[in-house]
Amino acid sequence: MANEAIRESMDTRVAGQYDVIVAGGGASGLIAAVSAARAGARTAVIERSGCLGGTATGGMVAQWLGFYNRETRVVGGLAYELVGRVMAAGGSDGFSRYVLAEASASPIPLINFPFNPEMVKIVADEFAQEAGVDIYLHTPIVKPLAEGARVHGVVIENASGRQALKAKIVVDATGDAAIAAASGVPCEGEQPELAKRRQPCTLVFRLSNVDVPKFRALPREQKRALALEGIRDGRIFWESLSFCSTPGGKDAVSLMSRIFDIDGLDAADLTRAELVGRQQIKSIVKFLRERVPGFESAVLAGIAARVGMRETRRIVGQHTLTEEQIVGGTRFADAIALGAGPMDLHDPKGTGINLWVPEVPWEIPLRCMLPQKMEGLIATGRAMSATREANGGSRHMGTAMCLGEAAGIYAALYAQGRATLADPQGNEIRRILRSRDALVSVEDALEISKKETAPTALAA
Repeated sequence: MANEAIRESMDTRVAGQYDVIVAGGGASGLIAAVSAARAGARTAVIERSGCLGGTATGGMVAQWLGFYNRETRVVGGLAYELVGRVMAAGGSDGFSRYVLAEASASPIPLINFPFNPEMVKIVADEFAQEAGVDIYLHTPIVKPLAEGARVHGVVIENASGRQALKAKIVVDATGDAAIAAASGVPCEGEQPELAKRRQPCTLVFRLSNVDVPKFRALPREQKRALALEGIRDGRIFWESLSFCSTPGGKDAVSLMSRIFDIDGLDAADLTRAELVGRQQIKSIVKFLRERVPGFESAVLAGIAARVGMRETRRIVGQHTLTEEQIVGGTRFADAIALGAGPMDLHDPKGTGINLWVPEVPWEIPLRCMLPQKMEGLIATGRAMSATREANGGSRHMGTAMCLGEAAGIYAALYAQGRATLADPQGNEIRRILRSRDALVSVEDALEISKKETAPTALAA
């Protein structure tokens, strides 16, 4: 039975024609869609879940990282505009100072943007609709439409049945490079020997009725001792008591689960991740209530709709970003976004984490998102071409949004016949980005830092 197959033959109705289709409505895909639409392209974004925002909303990771490298802001453009919209809607109190993985061996002080994920869902809807983007929710993509070395749309299947949507170009914002891989683009991360060596995944949960000031006032040494106690007793699963709070500061959105040996490209593993994650949450909540000051009366108020993945596939693009280039401050003529860190690699088999922040932001070239040969396709977000180490610092959502904005502009130019895979018009993309107040070079960021004061507020 395992090798049994059926043969299918069907006619699929073409339900729409677009200039640009964005596959995936997460942080990078949302911005890519708005970016392409504002550049004059008829654009659709296709998302399998019931909301836009991806890890920030469906994954309940209630903070954006990657906007600041130490004291220097590195994100502008549409992502920074979105931040302002979330604040105006009452979804955030703004940027704040936060210690990431405070109970670990390598805590990192940084600047984050905590928010209420439910408000971000609403703001994301408005952001895309105001730009004229057609939104397809609850819509899995079945396969790309590809002929030879060109992608020209996707096949979807939802409550309305199986349909095809044609486009002049597809932006792969799936996170897993799903469209690229299915189209034949070479990818890293698919090798069988890597399947069980990926970074562990996390199922986020939210607690209400938390005395946040009481917990924040604990000395770091006491927090670490509690974390090590919980690990020793098998009640928590990595060296972290990390959480952030939504406006009001009476809840804890917690990234405390750690689920090992999961291949995010395997359906059975994805199911197991959700099941194991919820059992871990049950244990973690009990430990927090019994042992950690501030959580005595905490109540489990929500679990993310899906587990969060840190790595799966990455395309092999026209350029592969490396850790050496990040550390060495390599500059690129076609830089379209800046990375901020932290460099963030979770132990695939243990309870530790390797965290550090480069001294200065780093440039990411457009070529990291472009396949070597496949026309009609650009990959954005954590599926860009980078080594595993470089991807660990470049996959944060602030960075992903910047990549998405550049991908959307390229896609619009491509659809208009003004850019090609061989001549992607990097200078024109940089010009358009700067006209939107995006930051595309280290000099851009350093110039902004001379005019601005970094946030001083402490996270709730």
